[in-house]
Amino acid sequence: MKIKKGDSVVVITGKDKGKKGAVVKALPQEDRVVVEGVNIKKIHERARKKGDKGKIVPQAAPMHVSNVRKV
Repeated sequence: MKIKKGDSVVVITGKDKGKKGAVVKALPQEDRVVVEGVNIKKIHERARKKGDKGKIVPQAAPMHVSNVRKV
């Protein structure tokens, strides 16, 4: 895998095609990378304390390294 943490990449396929960002995390064993601002999933969190409300938190999910290219 030639893409490392901190590299600038552009998404070449998928719903986020054309978006640019920096690699936040590289997972070489799985051939996946996490790119900031791309492939955002909504994570539902439970309320931690009594009286609090649950939240929906946006979080970047890993995507396959073949879907990105270095800029």
